[in-house]
Amino acid sequence: MHVRIKSVRPMKDYKLMLTFINDEQKIFDMNPYLDTGIFSELKDTAVFQSVHVTFDTIEWSNGADLCPEILYSESVSA
Repeated sequence: MHVRIKSVRPMKDYKLMLTFINDEQKIFDMNPYLDTGIFSELKDTAVFQSVHVTFDTIEWSNGADLCPEILYSESVSA
């Protein structure tokens, strides 16, 4: 299955509500990533809130992005 993101909504506690193209909704926890490289910039809530859909995945204003397959496999059903 080719995984694609339809929409993303930032939530409190550095979590993301993801809607995939099959309309499945899942919650992805960014906390494990926040001490790694470019993702540490997401601790700034303004940067974290800048998340948006780009092509088939998500991206932040600082250029950070994640593979849609990782987003799908490491998230939990909403």
